[in-house]
Amino acid sequence: MYKRVLMAYDGTREGMIALREGALLARRCGARAFLLCILPESSGLMAENTTSLLADKQMAHYKDLLARGAAVLKQLGLHPVAKLVIGEPALQIGAYAKEVRADLVVLGQRKMSLLQRWWSGATGAYVSDHVTCSVLIGRNAISDAEFDTILRESAPSAP
Repeated sequence: MYKRVLMAYDGTREGMIALREGALLARRCGARAFLLCILPESSGLMAENTTSLLADKQMAHYKDLLARGAAVLKQLGLHPVAKLVIGEPALQIGAYAKEVRADLVVLGQRKMSLLQRWWSGATGAYVSDHVTCSVLIGRNAISDAEFDTILRESAPSAP
């Protein structure tokens, strides 16, 4: 069904829910896995007064997030293409989905108040309006214990 699954991962609880759900789906479909981590421009990295030490710390943090997300995918036997970009999340997700010809984009969603949604924009709405593939909002929480069980059951058996 799906051949190219793009998962956007930000290190949050909601991001982990989406990552696990997307990874399991990619594995079941035999799909290629793409992982995107976005350092938002609004994080201060691009600000004129940002010190290079602060910028280095932020970049290192997001590189670590990307590595941790890729490790989750590798645990399931996937060979993810992992990419870190700087920019506005919705724009970057849409652009990368087109670049890799994704047929599914998996996102997490945080509950926001009306004011927060107005102020920050609606990433999910932008992505669904600007990609030509399906979009899955991961909400199926998979506990660490459940995920560990899945990993054990999917591990190749010793000869």
